[in-house]
Amino acid sequence: MIIEMPVPSPGESISEVEIAQWLVKDGDYVEKDQTIAEVDSDKATLDLPAQESGIITLKASEGDTVEVGGIVCLIDTNAKKPTIKKSSENKDEIIEEQKDEIELNQAKPETKEVSKPGVTSPSARKILDEKGINPENLIGTGKNGRISKEDALKALPKVDIENISKNRKVDTKKMSLLRRKVSQRLVAVKNQTAMLTTFNEVNMTPIFEIRKSYKEKFKNKHDVNLGFMSFFTKAVIAALKEFPDINSMIDDDKQVKFDFYDISIAVSGPKGLMVPVLRDAQKLTFSGIEKEIKRLAIKARDGLITVDEMSGGTFTISNGGVFGSMLSTPILNPPQSGILGMHNIIERPIAVNGKVEVHPMMYVALSYDHRIIDGKESVGFLLLIKELLENPIEKLMNNDIKKSLEL
Repeated sequence: MIIEMPVPSPGESISEVEIAQWLVKDGDYVEKDQTIAEVDSDKATLDLPAQESGIITLKASEGDTVEVGGIVCLIDTNAKKPTIKKSSENKDEIIEEQKDEIELNQAKPETKEVSKPGVTSPSARKILDEKGINPENLIGTGKNGRISKEDALKALPKVDIENISKNRKVDTKKMSLLRRKVSQRLVAVKNQTAMLTTFNEVNMTPIFEIRKSYKEKFKNKHDVNLGFMSFFTKAVIAALKEFPDINSMIDDDKQVKFDFYDISIAVSGPKGLMVPVLRDAQKLTFSGIEKEIKRLAIKARDGLITVDEMSGGTFTISNGGVFGSMLSTPILNPPQSGILGMHNIIERPIAVNGKVEVHPMMYVALSYDHRIIDGKESVGFLLLIKELLENPIEKLMNNDIKKSLEL
């Protein structure tokens, strides 16, 4: 029996995926639950397992965008597992047949008739509006002259690679679906929010002293490092409780506030920026935060992070300091209304009680949506973050370091 294998739904908000890489070849024998492909959604890279054992026939190529539920391959479950020699022979025959099919399929679009200008599809209209392109100047190739998404993409200004390179070597590759979706969201943030950024600086000496005194005991007890992220997460949650508008988002003409704190943590993964979420972070201890961040970071690094683990989030923390960034304006993670940017720590001279002292200092930045967050709130939020981090024993640990660190 030949079964059709569709793309399973990676999540409620995802309607299409892109075939990032086939891990098997056309005509290969696959085992049930064997990973046969990696697919990119707009949020993560996911594994595609074979539903049954048998000979596989690919129906989509790497780089193809396929709707959820679309057929990507066929599996002949009646086929017996071949020997290595026979498998090689069968594979060669099937590849030759596929070449003929590909050539025929590639030839079909050339015979497509071009219709007169007509209406614009919603996806095409969105692309054209973002780039300021008049649809009246385009000729649609869809039914009755309808301008499709493909027509809109072809109409976008092209980079003059030949003129730029002047016969020098260039490397061109298609952006992944994840990267393209991130790009669209960044543009949307710019166009659809009133984003502003306010800055301050934090004297990290008190946190340095706590880590110096307790990091070894903490590591031995919890098998995880006592990092800066647990302090910042604790401070953010305390500040969000004082300024609830920053822990909210806009839904059409409504403002939605949350009484829980799902903190998104931006991490760098092999496919680009990932933003896994610490669920109910207000319930986590210092060790709980550090363990959860480590778990999610490892999954993101290994490409095993799930869509559910990156969905939602009410506020984001981004640490550009791990890459050496001194100062930046972090961009909002939609539909959230606030993001805190951490930066690198540098020893600088500052005035302390009328004297010049050298201390480890960090610039911090808060980007926020000015439509629902006023300047007074944003400045007050960042000042409170500064106060909490510069007085962690009193403000974050209730004057009991060992109890807070579970030592």
